Amino acid sequence: MRGDHLNLSFGINEIYKDANFLLNENDKVGIVGVNGAGKSTLFHVILGNIKLDSGKIIIPKNKKIGYLPQEIVTSSDITVLDYLLEARPIKRLEQKLVKLYEDVANSCEKEQSKILKEIAKTQDLLDYYDCYNAENILFEIIDNMHIAYELLDLKMTDLSGGQKSKIAFAHLLYSKASILLLDEPTNHLDVDTRDYVTNYLKNYQGTILVISHDIDFLNKIINKVMYIDKANKNISVYNGDYNDYLKKSTMLKENKERLIVRQEKEQEKLRSIVLQYSNSSGKRKRMAQSREKLLNKKMQNNIVRDKEYKSVKFNVKPLREGSKVPLKVNNITFGYDKLLISDLSFVINNRERFLIVGENGVGKTTLLKLLMGILNVQSGVINYGSKTDIAYYAQEQESLDLEKSVLENVDDSLYSEKELRTMLGSFLFFDDDVFKKVSVLSPGEKARLSLLKVMLKKANLLLLDEPTNHLDPETQKIIGQNFADYEGTIILVSHNKNFVNQIGIDRMLILPSGKITNYSDELLDYYYEINNKS
Repeated sequence: MRGDHLNLSFGINEIYKDANFLLNENDKVGIVGVNGAGKSTLFHVILGNIKLDSGKIIIPKNKKIGYLPQEIVTSSDITVLDYLLEARPIKRLEQKLVKLYEDVANSCEKEQSKILKEIAKTQDLLDYYDCYNAENILFEIIDNMHIAYELLDLKMTDLSGGQKSKIAFAHLLYSKASILLLDEPTNHLDVDTRDYVTNYLKNYQGTILVISHDIDFLNKIINKVMYIDKANKNISVYNGDYNDYLKKSTMLKENKERLIVRQEKEQEKLRSIVLQYSNSSGKRKRMAQSREKLLNKKMQNNIVRDKEYKSVKFNVKPLREGSKVPLKVNNITFGYDKLLISDLSFVINNRERFLIVGENGVGKTTLLKLLMGILNVQSGVINYGSKTDIAYYAQEQESLDLEKSVLENVDDSLYSEKELRTMLGSFLFFDDDVFKKVSVLSPGEKARLSLLKVMLKKANLLLLDEPTNHLDPETQKIIGQNFADYEGTIILVSHNKNFVNQIGIDRMLILPSGKITNYSDELLDYYYEINNKS
């Protein structure tokens, strides 16, 4: 795969400027760069969803591309099994082959030659997809990814966020694509599934491009790093894993800084000579003129420092002290076709850190939605304290209006537009960024905007559903420290153990049993290991 002289802008926002890259067949490539550099955009260019202003990406013919997005969107009523089977169009090809044989029997000699070529082409595709062994291959993937068979008859729309991600990953692995584009693929993966996927990708006979904030995962599978430079709008490719890239890029930055410092000293000397002798006459004046020419020439070829990008400034504070008992849950029951939550009761204490754990699909997100009143309990009661103010971070950012702008999404009568824009700047939405439609934002940008909406509420009870998904490691640490210092109550669902440990957990609710226990590192490890095996 090759990128030649890529140029792309969205309005005045330049993404790539004469960017080039070259990848070999079977390369495993980690794509890195700051938020907004154009990592996910590159995937959409490769897929043909975004057209370059100029330049081209050259992909060898007949290469099938498979794509795993950060956000899994499913709107149809297709079952999980049918969705998985769709990854290899065997049924469609077999139907096509039957029709072609019917056509060849009823056509003239001239048409037969053309149809026979199409038959051979269709049969080659069926052979490529290993049509006779395909079902066994699929169920091997299902078993290795710990996808419970009872999920296969469910509709994709009925799955939890974690289950959708896992099923979409299985769909991709089964598709037998030549090129895989993976955008944050380890979100929602349990330990066993992650190990299987890591080994699968390591031995994968094809090209992989992966965007991930999971450094350990990258180091295990990649042999190259593609760095997209937001400041210079270009692309560089480094040999080695992520750690090798860090060493090389650090060394390059240090060498560049030494050159800049030397450059600054030389230019300062030339300036002092020009200032000292510019009003002189004779040799001194000629020397000043000569040095000024040399200074101008050097300044035209200046080496410029890379732009330093700001970090999120996150500071969530409650407006008032909460109730001594912010929340009581008494014997609540809820389900769809079958009960998810049955006769569940618990009491939350003020300033408590309360973690909900359990296998995916047991109702963790559903419970948060019941607490928020987004869903209604079928029986039982949820009572809030008289001084409880609540804010909710939704895993799939449902609180955002995709058709409104960034600024419109945080519009609040309690704040002036100037105050809102200042706070948006703290969350890295600068200048005209605030007028972008939320629908065009990256998942990371949507996550930051959702966090800002939580902060603006100034609530004393936070319900957080996977708040670190899509965020880079630095931002995860920043929000983790802030939640650790937060003078309110937190009810949390998270697969991110580092984040969980950072904010400090008091008690754990285990679903579906409803058992409540004091925080236990060993118990947490157990549930993280079995997570998603439902």
